[in-house]
Amino acid sequence: MLADESQTIALGQQVAAQVTAPAVLYLHGELGAGKTTFSRGFLRGRGHTGSVKSPTYTLVEPYESLTEAPVFHLDLYRLGESGELEYLGIEDYLTADGILLIEWPERAEGRLPEATLDITLVPEGSGRVARLRAPDPTLLQRLNA
Repeated sequence: MLADESQTIALGQQVAAQVTAPAVLYLHGELGAGKTTFSRGFLRGRGHTGSVKSPTYTLVEPYESLTEAPVFHLDLYRLGESGELEYLGIEDYLTADGILLIEWPERAEGRLPEATLDITLVPEGSGRVARLRAPDPTLLQRLNA
Protein backbone atom coordinates (compact mmCIF):
# COMPACT_ATOMS: atom_id res chain seq x y z
CA MET A 1 0.00 0.00 0.00
CA LEU A 2 1.32 3.42 -1.00
CA ALA A 3 -0.28 5.85 1.44
CA ASP A 4 0.61 9.05 -0.40
CA GLU A 5 2.52 10.70 -3.24
CA SER A 6 5.85 10.51 -1.41
CA GLN A 7 5.56 6.72 -1.13
CA THR A 8 4.78 6.45 -4.85
CA ILE A 9 7.90 8.53 -5.58
CA ALA A 10 9.90 6.30 -3.22
CA LEU A 11 8.72 3.20 -5.08
CA GLY A 12 9.85 4.78 -8.34
CA GLN A 13 13.27 5.45 -6.84
CA GLN A 14 13.49 1.90 -5.51
CA VAL A 15 12.66 0.46 -8.94
CA ALA A 16 15.17 2.81 -10.61
CA ALA A 17 17.92 1.40 -8.40
CA GLN A 18 17.16 -2.17 -9.49
CA VAL A 19 16.43 -1.86 -13.21
CA THR A 20 19.27 -1.91 -15.69
CA ALA A 21 19.16 -0.85 -19.34
CA PRO A 22 17.89 -1.89 -21.73
CA ALA A 23 14.49 -2.22 -20.09
CA VAL A 24 10.82 -1.60 -20.75
CA LEU A 25 8.49 -0.68 -17.90
CA TYR A 26 4.74 -0.71 -18.43
CA LEU A 27 2.68 1.61 -16.23
CA HIS A 28 -1.01 0.75 -15.97
CA GLY A 29 -3.73 2.58 -14.09
CA GLU A 30 -6.67 4.86 -14.60
CA LEU A 31 -6.28 8.63 -14.92
CA GLY A 32 -4.86 10.02 -11.69
CA ALA A 33 -3.63 6.64 -10.43
CA GLY A 34 -0.04 7.86 -10.00
CA LYS A 35 1.76 6.75 -13.17
CA THR A 36 3.48 10.09 -13.72
CA THR A 37 4.24 10.39 -9.99
CA PHE A 38 5.92 6.98 -10.13
CA SER A 39 7.84 8.14 -13.24
CA ARG A 40 9.00 11.26 -11.38
CA GLY A 41 10.43 9.05 -8.62
CA PHE A 42 12.01 6.73 -11.15
CA LEU A 43 13.72 9.60 -12.96
CA ARG A 44 14.94 11.09 -9.69
CA GLY A 45 16.32 7.67 -8.82
CA ARG A 46 18.23 7.71 -12.11
CA GLY A 47 19.76 11.11 -11.33
CA HIS A 48 17.37 13.56 -13.01
CA THR A 49 17.05 16.73 -10.93
CA GLY A 50 14.76 18.84 -13.13
CA SER A 51 11.01 18.82 -13.44
CA VAL A 52 9.14 15.82 -14.80
CA LYS A 53 6.01 16.51 -16.76
CA SER A 54 3.51 14.11 -18.18
CA PRO A 55 4.12 13.51 -21.88
CA THR A 56 0.37 13.38 -22.54
CA TYR A 57 0.55 15.91 -25.38
CA THR A 58 4.10 15.36 -26.63
CA LEU A 59 3.73 11.56 -26.29
CA VAL A 60 7.47 11.22 -25.52
CA GLU A 61 9.74 13.04 -23.08
CA PRO A 62 13.39 12.02 -23.51
CA TYR A 63 15.83 12.19 -20.60
CA GLU A 64 19.04 11.49 -22.48
CA SER A 65 21.59 13.20 -20.24
CA LEU A 66 21.35 10.67 -17.41
CA THR A 67 24.66 9.07 -16.50
CA GLU A 68 23.92 5.35 -16.86
CA ALA A 69 21.40 5.22 -19.71
CA PRO A 70 18.78 7.41 -21.34
CA VAL A 71 15.18 7.15 -20.16
CA PHE A 72 12.28 7.75 -22.54
CA HIS A 73 8.94 8.48 -20.87
CA LEU A 74 6.03 7.69 -23.19
CA ASP A 75 2.35 8.37 -22.59
CA LEU A 76 0.21 6.54 -25.14
CA TYR A 77 -3.15 7.76 -23.82
CA ARG A 78 -3.77 9.95 -26.88
CA LEU A 79 -2.58 7.35 -29.37
CA GLY A 80 -5.34 6.89 -31.93
CA GLU A 81 -4.21 3.43 -33.02
CA SER A 82 -1.10 1.35 -32.45
CA GLY A 83 0.27 2.00 -35.95
CA GLU A 84 0.97 5.59 -34.89
CA LEU A 85 3.95 4.25 -32.93
CA GLU A 86 5.86 4.19 -36.20
CA TYR A 87 5.45 7.97 -36.49
CA LEU A 88 6.86 8.34 -32.97
CA GLY A 89 9.98 6.50 -34.03
CA ILE A 90 9.42 3.74 -31.49
CA GLU A 91 12.13 1.59 -33.09
CA ASP A 92 14.70 4.30 -32.35
CA TYR A 93 13.76 4.28 -28.68
CA LEU A 94 13.79 0.48 -28.51
CA THR A 95 17.30 0.30 -29.95
CA ALA A 96 18.76 3.16 -27.86
CA ASP A 97 19.88 0.81 -25.04
CA GLY A 98 17.89 2.92 -22.65
CA ILE A 99 14.87 2.50 -20.44
CA LEU A 100 11.33 3.06 -21.66
CA LEU A 101 8.67 4.09 -19.15
CA ILE A 102 5.40 3.52 -21.00
CA GLU A 103 2.11 4.80 -19.62
CA TRP A 104 -1.01 3.26 -21.19
CA PRO A 105 0.87 0.43 -23.00
CA GLU A 106 -2.46 -1.30 -23.70
CA ARG A 107 -3.05 1.38 -26.39
CA ALA A 108 -0.26 -0.23 -28.43
CA GLU A 109 -0.95 -3.86 -27.68
CA GLY A 110 1.01 -6.19 -29.93
CA ARG A 111 3.41 -3.45 -31.04
CA LEU A 112 5.59 -3.23 -27.94
CA PRO A 113 8.18 -5.67 -26.62
CA GLU A 114 7.54 -7.68 -23.48
CA ALA A 115 7.87 -5.60 -20.33
CA THR A 116 10.87 -6.03 -18.10
CA LEU A 117 8.56 -4.86 -15.33
CA ASP A 118 4.80 -4.42 -15.48
CA ILE A 119 3.38 -2.04 -12.85
CA THR A 120 -0.30 -1.46 -12.15
CA LEU A 121 -1.33 1.36 -9.81
CA VAL A 122 -4.82 1.08 -8.35
CA PRO A 123 -6.40 3.74 -6.10
CA GLU A 124 -7.44 2.35 -2.74
CA GLY A 125 -8.82 4.51 0.03
CA SER A 126 -6.73 7.67 0.22
CA GLY A 127 -3.68 5.95 -1.32
CA ARG A 128 -2.94 3.36 -3.97
CA VAL A 129 -1.78 -0.20 -4.35
CA ALA A 130 1.09 -1.10 -6.66
CA ARG A 131 1.07 -4.52 -8.32
CA LEU A 132 4.38 -5.51 -9.89
CA ARG A 133 4.94 -8.38 -12.31
CA ALA A 134 8.11 -9.38 -14.12
CA PRO A 135 9.15 -12.31 -16.30
CA ASP A 136 12.44 -12.38 -14.35
CA PRO A 137 11.63 -13.43 -10.76
CA THR A 138 15.02 -12.20 -9.52
CA LEU A 139 14.00 -8.61 -10.29
CA LEU A 140 10.93 -8.98 -8.08
CA GLN A 141 13.08 -10.57 -5.37
CA ARG A 142 15.48 -7.60 -5.44
CA LEU A 143 12.56 -5.17 -5.24
CA ASN A 144 11.08 -7.02 -2.28
CA ALA A 145 14.40 -7.21 -0.39
